[in-house]
Amino acid sequence: MSKTEQILDLVKQMSVVELAELVKAFEAEFGVSAAAMVAAAPAAAGPAAEAAPEAEQTEFDVVLTFAGDQKIAVIRTVKEITGVGLKEAKALVDAAPKAIKEKVSRQEAEAVKAKLDEVGATSEIK
Repeated sequence: MSKTEQILDLVKQMSVVELAELVKAFEAEFGVSAAAMVAAAPAAAGPAAEAAPEAEQTEFDVVLTFAGDQKIAVIRTVKEITGVGLKEAKALVDAAPKAIKEKVSRQEAEAVKAKLDEVGATSEIK
């Protein structure tokens, strides 16, 4: 039987009063406080527990990654989606990969992506 097991067996046989006296003896002998360790454990877990759940993303960007074979149709669609002029829409398509819509809701991002995919473009939601 190891020393640790022997000590645990002794502790199991002790009364609550004897355990309290043992804790006080450990505190005096080693200059530590059992209360400080108990209080520090939940405090240390607190920030980690708060950081653990990731915030749900609420804003999305739709990025045109490739115009495809129907570039003119894609330019018209980008013009319609963004509300910019024909020249600006062409510049956006030529600059692919390029964000077409930024910081929009998931529903709007999916609608924009669907419009782009419908005309043969390749896009993604980030």
